[in-house]
Amino acid sequence: MINKSFANVLRRLRKEKQLSQEQFGFQADLHRTYVSQLERGLKSPSLTTLHKITLVLDTNLTELMSLVEQENDA
Repeated sequence: MINKSFANVLRRLRKEKQLSQEQFGFQADLHRTYVSQLERGLKSPSLTTLHKITLVLDTNLTELMSLVEQENDA
């Protein structure tokens, strides 16, 4: 399931940056509970949210989605 793959990638990348959900949410202008929902695969992000996420994670949409595809194929 693609939401779960995205959730796993987001959680892994956030932890690699050593950010709590609260810190990540603050930097991305997202509420901590929404970050939690994303990381549990309960919500799907909009394009605007994906853009905010990539800015905080120092990546781009192409790389992020490539990681999600790899996770989904595993």
